[in-house]
Amino acid sequence: MDLNLKGKTALVMGASQGIGKAIAEALISEGVKVALCSRSADKLKKTCEEISADTFFAADLSSDGAGKEVTEKAIAHFGKLDILVTNTGGPDKNNFLEVSSQQWRTDFNSLWLSLTESLQAALPSMQKNQYGRVLMVTSIAAIEPLPGLTTSNGLRAGLSGLARSISNEFAADGITLNLLLPGYTNTDRLKALNLSDEKVKAMVPAGRLGEPCELADLATFLASEKGAYITGQSIAVDGGVLKSH
Repeated sequence: MDLNLKGKTALVMGASQGIGKAIAEALISEGVKVALCSRSADKLKKTCEEISADTFFAADLSSDGAGKEVTEKAIAHFGKLDILVTNTGGPDKNNFLEVSSQQWRTDFNSLWLSLTESLQAALPSMQKNQYGRVLMVTSIAAIEPLPGLTTSNGLRAGLSGLARSISNEFAADGITLNLLLPGYTNTDRLKALNLSDEKVKAMVPAGRLGEPCELADLATFLASEKGAYITGQSIAVDGGVLKSH
């Protein structure tokens, strides 16, 4: 299937590994010019060379103004921005009574503030060209809270409402905005949990972990012209974990 993405431009955040890297690689395979963003310049440089990305920007997205700055750099580099993929690592495990005010602020900056800063920088460029695709990679925790992830559950759930609001506001400008909700996916972050095959089969109806490339295939479709009538949606890629939402 020709997705007609050749010549489009994209900024992919959290792109040095895992799901972000897989999305960037899938877009590049369709002819998209991709800028990568992540915290580690060394990892980004290696990934950029591995997948033949156009350029990269190292940034700590939990810092004030970082989302705006990185997005403006991408627009300046390409002259426009067609596709924005927001993807930040999840907060550490925490329980509600243990979460400090500072931790709430840190996690809010990382998951929320950097994203809104980036959107406010990207959307005018997309409006000008009457084309834009925003893909927000979050988690099934946006729909079904996961144990021991208080800040992640709360903040990601709020992103669903934000996405629907923004998608309504910009739909007439040829801009779509969707949330991608990965379930238990074969990434370094999940590998650190050392889940046994038996536990995975008990949690996931499909009986296995998802692969980053499976989410990347969906992201690439949604980034194309063929995804033009899909907006404001929260789409789970989870092997059947979520039963309804």
